[in-house]
Amino acid sequence: MSPRPLPAPARRRSLRRAVAGGVAGVLAVSMLGLTAPTAALAADVPAPTAHYDMSHSGSTLLDVSGNGRNATLTGLSDASFVDLAGDDTLRFRADGYAALPKGLVTGTDNDFTVEYTVTTQTGANHFGWVIGDGVGPWNTTQLGNHVFLSPRNAQGGYTNQVLAAIRVKDSGNGESRMPAGGGLNPGFTTLTMVGSGNTLTLYRDGAVISTLTHSKSMASIIPSGTVLGYLGRSLYQGDPLLRADVSDVKFWDVALTGDQVSSSMPTAVQKAASTAELIRLDIEPTVRAANPSLDEVTSTLTLPSSLYGVSLAWESSDPEVVSTDGEVSRAITEDTPVTLTATTGLGSTLTFGVTVLAPVVGADLDAIVLKPRTTENLPLVTTGTVNGAEITWTSSDPALVTSTDPGYVAPAAGAADPFRGGGLVTRPGYGEGDREVTLTASAELNGQTQTREFVITVAELGRSAPDAGYAAAYFRSDSDEKIYQAATSGNDFFTFSPVNGGQPTITSTTDTTGLRDPYILRSANGDKYYMIATDLCIGCGTGWGPAQSDGSLKVEVWESEDLVEWTRTNGENTGITINQPAAGMTWAPEAYWDDDLQSYVVFFASRLYSDETKSNSDNLYARMFYVLTRDFTTFTYPPTSWQDTGFARIDSTVQKIGDYYYRFTKNEEGGGADGLEAGKDIFLERSTVLTAPTTRSDWNADPASSWQLTDTRMTTLETGQAGEGPQIIKLNEGDPNNTPDDDGYVFLVDNYGAGGYRAFVTSGDEIASSRQADRLSQRSTWNVRAPGGLPASPRHGSFVSVSQQVLTAMQQWTSVAAVASETALSVEDGVATATVTASDEGQVAGSVTFAGDDWSETVALVAADGGVASVEVPTGVGSVTASYDGYRDGLVSASASETVPLGLDLTVTTATRCVVGKVVQVVSVTNADDVAATVTLSGAFGGKTVTVQPGKTVASSFSTRVASAPSTPVAVTATGADDRTFTTAATVAAATCG
Repeated sequence: MSPRPLPAPARRRSLRRAVAGGVAGVLAVSMLGLTAPTAALAADVPAPTAHYDMSHSGSTLLDVSGNGRNATLTGLSDASFVDLAGDDTLRFRADGYAALPKGLVTGTDNDFTVEYTVTTQTGANHFGWVIGDGVGPWNTTQLGNHVFLSPRNAQGGYTNQVLAAIRVKDSGNGESRMPAGGGLNPGFTTLTMVGSGNTLTLYRDGAVISTLTHSKSMASIIPSGTVLGYLGRSLYQGDPLLRADVSDVKFWDVALTGDQVSSSMPTAVQKAASTAELIRLDIEPTVRAANPSLDEVTSTLTLPSSLYGVSLAWESSDPEVVSTDGEVSRAITEDTPVTLTATTGLGSTLTFGVTVLAPVVGADLDAIVLKPRTTENLPLVTTGTVNGAEITWTSSDPALVTSTDPGYVAPAAGAADPFRGGGLVTRPGYGEGDREVTLTASAELNGQTQTREFVITVAELGRSAPDAGYAAAYFRSDSDEKIYQAATSGNDFFTFSPVNGGQPTITSTTDTTGLRDPYILRSANGDKYYMIATDLCIGCGTGWGPAQSDGSLKVEVWESEDLVEWTRTNGENTGITINQPAAGMTWAPEAYWDDDLQSYVVFFASRLYSDETKSNSDNLYARMFYVLTRDFTTFTYPPTSWQDTGFARIDSTVQKIGDYYYRFTKNEEGGGADGLEAGKDIFLERSTVLTAPTTRSDWNADPASSWQLTDTRMTTLETGQAGEGPQIIKLNEGDPNNTPDDDGYVFLVDNYGAGGYRAFVTSGDEIASSRQADRLSQRSTWNVRAPGGLPASPRHGSFVSVSQQVLTAMQQWTSVAAVASETALSVEDGVATATVTASDEGQVAGSVTFAGDDWSETVALVAADGGVASVEVPTGVGSVTASYDGYRDGLVSASASETVPLGLDLTVTTATRCVVGKVVQVVSVTNADDVAATVTLSGAFGGKTVTVQPGKTVASSFSTRVASAPSTPVAVTATGADDRTFTTAATVAAATCG
């Protein structure tokens, strides 16, 4: 960090600082602009072999020692450097590194020193510096021998601490780590590693924090090429690049003494000044939070309690307008300036002028976005998201969409309905068509009122059909973080096979680019599926420490009607932020329908820090939070604490059985904790209130207001493996694995270290009856099923029931195809009734066309009545056919009935013959019916009544007494023995005799 004038064309640095301890001569040389090596930095400190004070020129990191050992920058530019009150600092943002030249350390002996001044808030498997070359996987010869320092690591035993090690390949990996000695001091910290013989000593700001005796040789580490090592780059393949701020680095090819280490490093005053400037540089975006600028403040500010490990104490010039917690008043009537002052633990102060804008009620109405067509209950907000206006809703058709309930009272336990009874949708039945409703939002704030109308289309219900199989979604491994899917061959849960040719069905190209823990939920109405997944990529080099401390705040969400075509619920190629800035991760999100709230409850595991700087290291156990949503696009905020017992819990899944919700969760502790008997295993709780909070594992808790523990240590004794990602699914009717009374369930646990999911077959009664004295997992019926029948090596996923139509689409990995139909027709008392049935026994909607003779009429099917349509047939129509015309969704194929004759089944034919030169007319009646018919014939030459038995023909003759007769009509009427009738008109052709 010692300033030096730079040779052109490098940017000049301020001479604000001087190195402690007799540096007048050095400064004199520097001020003259000389570039020759100086004799020493202080009387007793030898000159370094290279000194990088972060002066740079283009892609060169300049060596200001005068030795000309410049480093080469990759991926870094002028924008990567900042001036902190005259002190250049290189901001590594996992975007680049510097290659060090040979000669800094020679390896002729084991003596060397590296001084490194750094600050970072990121714990990761990144290297601050490394001597050595050769990037490769752990425990391979590709990986070069090396010695390194990581300023804030994520490895177990070193979480958020300094990690340093030396490695020379032997029969194992050959790495010897220095014992953990703690983390960085607040702000910029100087970490000095001294190698002396076979001892490594690590200093933090001049104080020893770790030593290691080893048998490695630096001669085996120093590379033979032109690159000695790197700043900001790890040699371990998959590790991320450095994310830290580095202000000064020095190298010596000798071992400094403790006094020399203290003399060489930048002073506490110098580092404090740089730290204060860095805080000033970085804190404004944090303070601003969601506001566009500090001159346009309308929502809560974030006033962190620390940054870079430095404590911050806040004061406000007007606490009524902006509190020291960052809360912003929305009760002001004019724009109000406020000064915020932060006093740092270093003794410096930072001031920020903010202007709080007076709220405008219309802004809350402007912020409301409702989908123009809905299949779900509507998120009709009752508190404005911009200024907090009170909003009430009225509906033009409350039977279709409910208005805000003015008498709403929050429940005694669990979450209050944020929509206060409004927005509940009753969708028209399948086949009834969509309907429109007008919703009026009325907003009130500080005496201001405004209204806004929204016209919404409520979608009819989708087609339903019996479940006939199962689908699964999962990821495969830490190196294969994509979503895969599988489907059963039929209605047997243990017949899964991969779909899509075994290839991933969803691959992320956004956010972290990793997808894990997919969970599929069927919508409350049953005609849509949602999938929600963790945004995390361990295979990209993210360590488990950083994944928990600085993981994504987003979830990735899709929807589908067929589990083949998935679309983002937010319409963008990115996840949705549901977690708070102070959270460390958003893991294994799942969702379940809440009957009381009439909303989906989305729950997930997370760490929670003191503030969004995430600088504290206490109380970082995983706990469960939840948010509410109705459309998987908008979510309540901030998340609400759901399970916080002081011990780590993750991976909850829920199933409602009867009046109770049953919750399976993983105890993430390494051992038994809080009444839970074993770590890394699953336990069971129950409650009648899904969102009831849990503060301890309690066998005697009241399930009407909390969650009662009913089982623990459920899987390890059976599987012999640690488990997580529990799942439970109710078996379909007709599944051979089901119980005789169709009460069967399959419970699954992800044995993440041994091949993935294992299954237990149980029943709803077994789950519901579990108690401390008679636990489900201790009964003889609780047995893990032999492997087989599940997707190959599935990691933390989900399972869901599907109809035959969806099952076929998944198996063929194509769009849903129409199922066949059959149309049956019956006629009674002149009314024709068509019944249309689908081959999958699902709903049928659309229309039926009845036709006979010259008549036809089209009638809508009533899907709710089982696909039935009726019509009165006009008199005189002799037969009728019914044709199912299909429906606009194309989910059921058209079909037609057989022709059904109306009345008696009689056939009339006519003929003429000559008798003694006179014309005789003959009318024949054939009875194809199953009852006798009395038939009356009436024509120009007389009439007769005859009886025609079933299956018989009766011919009647009429003498004309003329030699030539014209064509004449004959009226035919008949009555059957069962009172059915028949009427027709026959024609006798003209004839001439002789």
